[in-house]
Amino acid sequence: MSLGPAAEVLRLLQARGETLAVAESLTGGLVAAEVTAVPGASRVFRGSVTAYATELKHEVLGVDGTLLAERGAVDAEVALQMAAGVRKVMGADWGVATTGVAGPEPQDGQAVGTVFVAVDGPGSAVVGPGSAVGGADSMIGGAGSALRSEGKVAALRLNGERSDIRMESVRSVLTLLVERLSGERAGNGRAQDTEQNGGT
Repeated sequence: MSLGPAAEVLRLLQARGETLAVAESLTGGLVAAEVTAVPGASRVFRGSVTAYATELKHEVLGVDGTLLAERGAVDAEVALQMAAGVRKVMGADWGVATTGVAGPEPQDGQAVGTVFVAVDGPGSAVVGPGSAVGGADSMIGGAGSALRSEGKVAALRLNGERSDIRMESVRSVLTLLVERLSGERAGNGRAQDTEQNGGT
């Protein structure tokens, strides 16, 4: 049952002739594993980077070092820059990213269950430092900006054990990508603010 969103992602990408790359932190490779468990994944999946250490988010994925120093790795804008970075590194049409706190301890001043998942796709621009709007449950990407209309992030508040939080993060990032691939436009206001309670 957990392969639902992954299979749909692959179906949609193949129909569009587009490719996917994945950047992961708290999920530690689970998103890539979920995608590659679907037969035929090699037709659209380019690869992944598991940047668990904060410095790798900067060194490998190109996340702004000042942003990481000021806000830590668990941040909406960091998630967006991770998605954009892996897309560039892997030469993919779409990039997705996960960053957050699976537990058991808080991290970077963020509570366990705080997760950000992001999608970056064709036509989008990397959101620069200081352009986040509002708090943790804000949509980032400038709803009124044509340049940023393809970048999207969701702030999640997940409950449950560490494994529950990680698996719900996988499902959430894949579902966010399905929504983008299905033609949902980030420019249609801020209606898709996807703060969720779940994970079990």
